[in-house]
Amino acid sequence: MKLRYKKATIEDINLLTKSRIEVLKAANKLTDDMDMAEVEAQSYDYYKKALSDGIYTAYLIFDSDRFIGAGGISYYRVMPTYHNPSGNRAYIMNMYTHPDYRRLGIATKTLKLLVVDAKEKGIKAISLEATDMGRPLYEKFGFVKMNDEMELPEHRVI
Repeated sequence: MKLRYKKATIEDINLLTKSRIEVLKAANKLTDDMDMAEVEAQSYDYYKKALSDGIYTAYLIFDSDRFIGAGGISYYRVMPTYHNPSGNRAYIMNMYTHPDYRRLGIATKTLKLLVVDAKEKGIKAISLEATDMGRPLYEKFGFVKMNDEMELPEHRVI
């Protein structure tokens, strides 16, 4: 096994988009026949702008030339608070490791690279959504469950 972690650039946009669709299918337990054309097009547009603007960092993981995983972090700003005076935040997303390579520390290393990237940008508030499979990794890394957030479901938005 010859692992290589590559910080993504705009030249990697097609691979990023493809991996995003795979992550969404896996996380949502979607079949391969689900129409993901709109999500794919919007993801491509997101990556194009976010990578150019520097508000998204992604790492791609390869075993020799075989793509085996990815992880990303999105940067944004909210109103400043007492605990976060800058209002700068980060959101980890698109964590994926090919099933043949799980339990080898790849996701942990990817997560560490993303957290270091955020720290280098001065970000102290990092959040994520965890699948049942990913939750033990994030808890071991130090992430804690949030109790105070709420969400208005799409069908309730007026």
